[in-house]
Amino acid sequence: MAEVAAIPPSVDPMQGVEPTLEPPTAAPEAELIPPPEEPDNACETLYIQNLNEKIKTDVLKASLRGLFKSYGEVLDVVAHSNLRMRGQAFVSFASKDSAKKALKDVQRFPLYSKPMQISFARTRSDAVVKAVDADSFDSHKAQRDEHKKKTRYTNPLKQKFRAKRMAAEIDGAAAAPAPKRPTVQMPDEYLPPNKILFLQNLPESVTKDQLVALFSQYPNLHEVRLIPTKRDIAFVEFMDEGSAGVAKDALHNYKLDGENKIKITFARK
Repeated sequence: MAEVAAIPPSVDPMQGVEPTLEPPTAAPEAELIPPPEEPDNACETLYIQNLNEKIKTDVLKASLRGLFKSYGEVLDVVAHSNLRMRGQAFVSFASKDSAKKALKDVQRFPLYSKPMQISFARTRSDAVVKAVDADSFDSHKAQRDEHKKKTRYTNPLKQKFRAKRMAAEIDGAAAAPAPKRPTVQMPDEYLPPNKILFLQNLPESVTKDQLVALFSQYPNLHEVRLIPTKRDIAFVEFMDEGSAGVAKDALHNYKLDGENKIKITFARK
């Protein structure tokens, strides 16, 4: 019987082959986004525009303070009702960080149905200077006053307003002085007591004797006076205000001719 060759042990085909080791590929690093740069003009005071001009100044200031106080201590809120500053305000914080956060969060917030436009003020407010740098407040105020003098005639808003006014004067359309308010006269029904009564809506055929007979039912009647040129009115005088009041209350709206009611009030003093 033929001999069977021994089965060789299984050979690893990769045996003896040196593996090529490649360095592990590094995971891509997340792109670093630099933090936003702080605006060069960042300060503690915010300048707010596009405010609702129909809101009263004191109400507007209280609303702004209530809105911004959640971002930090509010030192001051400045708003004016004059034509040049209407619809604008300044809100001053105790710190610059509070102002920056408030500007970011509240920008375009609709206050009284109008979205606010917020930016940093050009300079620190008086309240901020007093709080953080009180020693330089006098120089700060002097510098601000000097700036006001220099820009009194160069401020674009003032120039625009002045040009409109001059154009109106040239065209002869300058605003006329406001008319005087008419004197509001107290209605006859609310006049203070008087011993003289004023009668209206009388029949033109009425006589003095008829009125004397009517009012003599009440005590202390003194006199009845008709107006010759105007027959539908008359005056009835009593000795005192109390007696006149009793007669007035009793005979007001009395139908002297059976049709028309007479109107009785105290005469004006």
